[in-house]
Amino acid sequence: MAAYRIKSITEAHRLAGLPKPEHPLISVIDLKGQQNESGINAVLFDFYVITMKRGCNKLIYGQQQYDFDEGLMAFMSPGQILRGEENGMPEELDGWMLFIHPDFFWNTSLAKNIRKYDYFGYSTNEALFLSEKEENIINGIIQNIKSEYQANIDRFSQDIIISHLETLLNYAERFYQRQFLTRRKSSHQVLDRLEDVMRKYFDDEDLLKKGLPTVQYISERLNTSQSYLRSLLKTLTGLSTRQYIHEKLIEKAKERLSTTDLSVSEIAYELGFEHPQSFNKLFKAKTSLSPLEFRTSFK
Repeated sequence: MAAYRIKSITEAHRLAGLPKPEHPLISVIDLKGQQNESGINAVLFDFYVITMKRGCNKLIYGQQQYDFDEGLMAFMSPGQILRGEENGMPEELDGWMLFIHPDFFWNTSLAKNIRKYDYFGYSTNEALFLSEKEENIINGIIQNIKSEYQANIDRFSQDIIISHLETLLNYAERFYQRQFLTRRKSSHQVLDRLEDVMRKYFDDEDLLKKGLPTVQYISERLNTSQSYLRSLLKTLTGLSTRQYIHEKLIEKAKERLSTTDLSVSEIAYELGFEHPQSFNKLFKAKTSLSPLEFRTSFK
């Protein structure tokens, strides 16, 4: 069944059985006590949604199912789909949802800067787990936003709310970086799986046909979003996903250059390059030596 498209915050309120929003472009709704009586199993929002959930049933976000049995946050940009279980959206909810229409960002700093927050592309299994202290910080900011749009709207209101939103998003960025480090076991499990994916890929005898591994291929094999994998790798290794792929490629190239008599062109084709010149250029950029110069250094 296709997802039900919610085009406006007013429509989201109507589906939730709530009065019209106090501001047409931004709203916070309390999830506690909300009942899903619409029968809708999947929704697609035309606006940004930031959610804090605690102790509710399973939801499916992207391609993953996740049990929100802890306090955590999830971030959705326009066009992403939120689905419930087969029997509908969860009935027992606790937390809040912040709706922000893209038009609210018009002529503000967030009109452009919203794109820098990669976590809007993460999936539920990559949601942000919060400590009690962190949760209190976020809830305080949300209360400030709610209080501001509930007051008399004047020419300062938008700037003040935007300031609160930027503070919330920057805290979320900080807490995600903390999560990559403190949830080290799960983070390094991703790295271990990545190593395994790369090893198997480069051990394939038909690399020329497959070509070089792409970021999309790697993220799909790891069952993570591309943006989450990039952020995790940047925090743990200092490399982007593409840079990490190149590092592993060069490691494999060094191994072949130092342990076989294959020509540079043969090794380039073996590693998935269509053109040996591209291999030579990448190898020299990464090592400051040409492949032949590197091989000579072992003789």
